[in-house]
Amino acid sequence: MRLQLTLHNLRSGESGVVRALTARGTQRRRLLDLGFVPGALIKTERKSPFGDPIAYRVRGAVIALRKEETALIFVTKILC
Repeated sequence: MRLQLTLHNLRSGESGVVRALTARGTQRRRLLDLGFVPGALIKTERKSPFGDPIAYRVRGAVIALRKEETALIFVTKILC
């Protein structure tokens, strides 16, 4: 079973696949350069004590993103 939601909605330890980016301009280019491309597998690693930023593992690297950035990335949650 698969659910589509924003990246921010994944809990620690959950995984998903990037489906779309709604970011525009330089912000979109930055996210693409970091590896947040459609089809990329993402795993939520850790949340900071206050919940923002959140660390994600994508393409072998750990990237921290703020809530505003994760709201622009749509993923399909992988349920086991």
